Amino acid sequence: MSPVQAELAADRLPDAVLELDDACRIRLANAAAAQLTGLRVGELIGQPIADVLEPRATDGRSLCANGWHPSARLATVTRIPEQEVWLRGAGGRLVRALVTGRYERDQAGALTGAVLVLRDGGRRRHGAGDGIEVISTVSHELRSPLTSVKGYTSLLINRWDRLGEEQKRMMLEQVHHDADRVTRLVTELLDISRLESGRLVLRRQMVDLVPLVNGVLEKVRMMESRLAATVRFPENFPHVYADPDKIEQVLTNLVENATKYADPQSLQVTGVIQDGQVTVAVADSGEGIPVSDLPRVFTKFFRRAETRPTGSGLGLWISRGLVEAHGGRLIVESEVGHGSVFRFSLPVDPPKELM
Repeated sequence: MSPVQAELAADRLPDAVLELDDACRIRLANAAAAQLTGLRVGELIGQPIADVLEPRATDGRSLCANGWHPSARLATVTRIPEQEVWLRGAGGRLVRALVTGRYERDQAGALTGAVLVLRDGGRRRHGAGDGIEVISTVSHELRSPLTSVKGYTSLLINRWDRLGEEQKRMMLEQVHHDADRVTRLVTELLDISRLESGRLVLRRQMVDLVPLVNGVLEKVRMMESRLAATVRFPENFPHVYADPDKIEQVLTNLVENATKYADPQSLQVTGVIQDGQVTVAVADSGEGIPVSDLPRVFTKFFRRAETRPTGSGLGLWISRGLVEAHGGRLIVESEVGHGSVFRFSLPVDPPKELM
């Protein structure tokens, strides 16, 4: 079969297919592979897979960066068992894929390449395991605020006449805060379901991001009194066509993470206009994120052990999904010892189908 015939045959397959040569360069990619990664076939072919797709295991280990897995040297090894892999798609988007394949060998058993089959891991329902983990994680997170609400309301009911006004106010403020936490966790559960099933509905309107940012900072400041942030937006910063509740959720996640893992007195929130998009950046001066952890920052349940993690580990995963649902991008840049910057971009103009 000629290379052209092989390419045409591969394009008829429903699953993404990549054929690699002996140096782990992509020599064939079908249309489904382009659709999965968001990259054109021409951008894939001829490139080392480690450079163009940066495949990583679920624990963040780089795959293919140093060539084939050591087991590939054994002539008796022909099959690549199915495994979950994270790929870097178009625009830096992380793609979860389930990968399997076979090694290709010559008559002497020497490795000449491999054929990989990739399936969208975000759509496949291995989901029972994910669902159990979501329920377990969120249930654990719900227990703390509900225990607090139960305790304070019991005190208020049973000792109302013996409590001072300041004590009552403190307890009610805590109950209010914990009720907000419960509401947010329930919203996260709903967002997970809607993002994974493609049923997220955005209630778009023209949104002024500047007062939205200031409102988020005020709310977070109620929980973290030391928060001090510098806000820099150009004059006449354009409004965006977006769901204000979802963008507020994204901003809240980014600001809360910055106050949690960095110095809450040195935050910077800036806005930039460029190429028909606005970009909002939340920068901190914390310890930064190691390069090995960066590919996993937006994955579900990821929490860095070194930072005594709290929370569900779902906030950044949900935030990226919400931004991408608006047609934007959420990325992170970080340098150990110099802090991190989370940036999300949104298109200024409404989608063409709504114009």
